[in-house]
Amino acid sequence: MLGNLRHYARILQRFWGAAIAVELEYRVNVAIATLSSLLGMSGSLFGLFLFYQQDYTFEGWSWDEALIVLGMFTLFQGFSATLLAPNLNKIVTHVQNGTLDFILIKPVSAQFWLSLHTISPWGLPDALFGMIIIGYAGQRLGLAPLDYLRGLPAIAFGFLSLYSLWFILGATSIWFVKIYNVTEVLRGLIESGRFPIVAYPTAYRFFFTFIIPVAFLTTVPAQMILNRATSWWVLGSALLSMGLFWISHRFWRFALRFYTSASS
Repeated sequence: MLGNLRHYARILQRFWGAAIAVELEYRVNVAIATLSSLLGMSGSLFGLFLFYQQDYTFEGWSWDEALIVLGMFTLFQGFSATLLAPNLNKIVTHVQNGTLDFILIKPVSAQFWLSLHTISPWGLPDALFGMIIIGYAGQRLGLAPLDYLRGLPAIAFGFLSLYSLWFILGATSIWFVKIYNVTEVLRGLIESGRFPIVAYPTAYRFFFTFIIPVAFLTTVPAQMILNRATSWWVLGSALLSMGLFWISHRFWRFALRFYTSASS
């Protein structure tokens, strides 16, 4: 098993090394990506400010605490732009062009290849700005380093849940091959995660917690950092993420039964 992990680690190193080398040929994109991230962050901050400008607060959430949630959203946005979108949005292209055939015959897991083949550094500014927002709000709230560490498991589980949902949607392109950017539906729903889950009516809270688990991506990690969530929430995040990952793997295996290759 250890040998397999080393093998995949070497493959990943080559994948990402080549991808970064290609991306850095266009260094002006660094400035463009940073400016785009700044504008996006400014828009998000302004939207949150509109709620708090007249002493209105989300129930149980001060301005600085709501900033932690916004920082989590920005961090997840950077993760999506860096790793998920460059890889999983291309599944439909591979199916349409028949290049999925060549991926399936490679001596590595097809899900691994489709999920991690490339990386885009242009999502890193979003991730950096997200951490800056979290750090700034945490300093104002008097958080200690241990508080941030407490939130790391929930953040990791959130990353895994988001990946699994995105991959499941991408895999549906095997049936609905003419659907472009099917994952944009998920990205649109995740936009709701920029605010604490209490900002929404009860029906929406249920939907964003148990149907599309947006709450586990932003609100729950923020609550863990703020020491406002019990260990049951972390356990729920762990079970959800591992369950979704297992479902994504099984769903991919099931979808491949209906895949007709370009040569058939």
